[in-house]
Amino acid sequence: MADKLSLDNLPDLLTVREVAEILRVSSLTIKRWGKRGKLPAIRINSRGDRRYKKEAVLWLLGITQKTPITEPPSATSY
Repeated sequence: MADKLSLDNLPDLLTVREVAEILRVSSLTIKRWGKRGKLPAIRINSRGDRRYKKEAVLWLLGITQKTPITEPPSATSY
């Protein structure tokens, strides 16, 4: 990879290699984390190449918070 990735200007979708470089782990570790649900992958094209959302990678780094899932208000009966 010719250009070093910077956290300031990451693309919205990252490749396995880019994520591995940012997190300083192997590509195999990134794929394993995807299978375990720690870092969900988006599959693209007919080959099934993996892409990872920038927000998920930043969350793993502790830079952004995961958006909480809000539950609908419960109906109260009177």
